[in-house]
Amino acid sequence: MRWLFAPDITAVHGFSTRHGGVSPKPFASLNLGGKEDSPENIAQNRKLALSELNLEMDRVSYLDQVHGITVCQARPGKQTGDALVTSERGLAIAVGAADCYPVLFHDEKNGVIGAAHCGWKGTLGRIVRHTLEEMRKLGAESQQIRVAIGQGICRDKYEVSEEVITQFREAGFPVDCWSGRQLDLLAANRFVALEAGIPEENIWSMNRCTTEADFFSYRRDGGKTGRMWAVIMLK
Repeated sequence: MRWLFAPDITAVHGFSTRHGGVSPKPFASLNLGGKEDSPENIAQNRKLALSELNLEMDRVSYLDQVHGITVCQARPGKQTGDALVTSERGLAIAVGAADCYPVLFHDEKNGVIGAAHCGWKGTLGRIVRHTLEEMRKLGAESQQIRVAIGQGICRDKYEVSEEVITQFREAGFPVDCWSGRQLDLLAANRFVALEAGIPEENIWSMNRCTTEADFFSYRRDGGKTGRMWAVIMLK
């Protein structure tokens, strides 16, 4: 199974797994990014995965991700940043991940979508809020936006430094976003979405950890692993 889906999003979309590709270990097998696997394998994997969603790579906007809070207006090809928004139909947007949380956004009524890559630095900087702000500039409404949070590293598997926890505390995140030095990025990104005006019933979470066998995990695999994509497109 190459893709997992959110029940609350009606746009073409998916969160990729690690299955159904051509890459050898340690990138086995549906590696969609990174710099250590061969470009030929990555290109073939992207073709296989996207074809299952009836998408073409030349109509995908994707990112050179830098763990920041820059939100880009989507255009075909690669840009630098950590989130994308668009109201253009037929243009897919994609973010990559291998422990960080991919988050997809869809306002069906107003025809606006977004995608964000949420590592701890982006989460701390409230990249979800920045993505929502850029979607609103395109005509989206908070009450209409559906948010789907994909697979990411779970709190029990994600120990960080005391300094990182302090930064979250000082940035106004609630205490249920960590336990000791175990950081809960899922809870933190849900908090940011709620804080930004998204109704709680509009937020869906996959509630799966990237350390499970179905996924790539940078931390589990010691930094040598593949990348997954989250993709969304307005029909």
